Amino acid sequence: MPEGDATHIGRRRAIFTAAAALVLLPDLGRAQYPFQVIYTVERGGSGPARVNGRVLNESNADMFDIYVTAEALDAGGKVLGRGLVFVSATIPPRGAVPFAISIPAAQTAANFRVRVSSFRQGFGQQTG
Repeated sequence: MPEGDATHIGRRRAIFTAAAALVLLPDLGRAQYPFQVIYTVERGGSGPARVNGRVLNESNADMFDIYVTAEALDAGGKVLGRGLVFVSATIPPRGAVPFAISIPAAQTAANFRVRVSSFRQGFGQQTG
């Protein structure tokens, strides 16, 4: 095989590997988009606070491997406690799924921050 052909195949393999990594890795940079997160917080006694909610996929594509992070914050915005939960393997376009997260040491929190922290985006719906 001529040297130029080997270089061409090596470049093609590198481009394919980079494209596959972009498709398969979690979309951490824009983790909240394209979701809407609605939640309530239950506090009672001395146990953990419980965050209950729903994640709505507002896009026209399937979303996969969705995780939600909830944080309990003090009045100055410092994180007092954090919880992470796997929400669903998939949410179809315009679909919604429930979630629940327990956050220890959150009874004195002044505020809570809840967001989709990781997901993978699928392909858009095909029109026919």
